[in-house]
Amino acid sequence: GLDYDQRWCGTMRSASLRLISSIASKYGLHMHRWDFVTAFLQGSLERGEVVYCRAPPGYGKRGKDGRERIIRVEKPIYGTAQAGRRWQRCLFPWFQSQGFIQSHGDSSVFIKTRTGSEGKKEMLIVGCYVDDLFCLHGDDSEGSLYAEFVAALQSRWKVEDEGPVSDLLNVEFSREKDGTVCLSQGSYIGRMVERYLPE
Repeated sequence: GLDYDQRWCGTMRSASLRLISSIASKYGLHMHRWDFVTAFLQGSLERGEVVYCRAPPGYGKRGKDGRERIIRVEKPIYGTAQAGRRWQRCLFPWFQSQGFIQSHGDSSVFIKTRTGSEGKKEMLIVGCYVDDLFCLHGDDSEGSLYAEFVAALQSRWKVEDEGPVSDLLNVEFSREKDGTVCLSQGSYIGRMVERYLPE
């Protein structure tokens, strides 16, 4: 209530992750991952929102009165309570401007479909987890729905192509020859055992 009043930031639910993986398996869709570079800095504060913070160690300056200067924040930054919310308030409207429909069951999942000139249906499903995108698509050739999405994504945001999904949210993905998608958490469980049950 001092310099923010909203801090909730939705993320794709684990049930949505399992459902999307199931859809990928059933329809033979590719699973691809994208990462936003310094995502929160690509967001923006609300109109009239003013946030101040202390300078990082080594950058502090003192005024003529001897008191430490403070810094007015121009963009949402990591560490501010509302940063995730402000990032989402920029990203989600962008998806809708690109023709995506926001899922009613999970506000962090977006769906776009179209029928091509030859009657071929294309589907693109994107799940958001803060600064990671989990994309399902059938075709990535030039002119495809996915190719157009990637072009729009790269022209608007600073992103990194992380290739086919191998892990997300401590879940590992593998694909069998028959197209089945397998999810596991072996590495995560191993780390937890090592941390909490070292003996």
